Amino acid sequence: MTSLDPESWPVTRAKQALRHQMARNRQAFATSPIRASVEDALCHRMVRGLRGMSGAGDCIALVWPLPGESDLRPVMQALHADGLCIALPETPPRGQPLVFRRWQPDCALQSGRYGTFHPDGPPMQPDIVCVPLLAFDRRGMRLGYGGGYYDRTLARLPRARAVGFGLSFQEVTCIPTGLYDVALPAIVTEREWIRCRGDGRTR
Repeated sequence: MTSLDPESWPVTRAKQALRHQMARNRQAFATSPIRASVEDALCHRMVRGLRGMSGAGDCIALVWPLPGESDLRPVMQALHADGLCIALPETPPRGQPLVFRRWQPDCALQSGRYGTFHPDGPPMQPDIVCVPLLAFDRRGMRLGYGGGYYDRTLARLPRARAVGFGLSFQEVTCIPTGLYDVALPAIVTEREWIRCRGDGRTR
């Protein structure tokens, strides 16, 4: 029987296996004694890098942390203090792109799908989108949670600059990719900014 899925079954199974592996790795890291210092280093590197690539009036999309994810609230606070607009995603029904809403330190948060939280502020169109990931490689390919939200969203925002963010332990040699997977031009970890080709190929 032929699958109607545009991705082959081998790629789909490989992605699912990698998701399980990275979930176990992240669970182990959650209790690591170095977690706080590693995530602090990620936030400092993100603040410096995002300050360098943003201009006056830019809107930067970040994320409110889910359990086990890196907490980017220090990044949000620092960039908001710089006068930049900060937006967080609202997760719509599956199959639709994300909606970004303006965040401010004293704004109310609404609960969303899959345990997410988003502001009740007005919708915004971000100039820079920081993309979470479960795993990545140096081609700029990322493994997400499987919902395709960021792929759809970035396709709707062709002028937005995308930056993946994660921790160095999430790097793998090669992410299994399907027909519609799109490479990121840059990925930041606690150790470095990785400048990728953005076309899924190695340099």
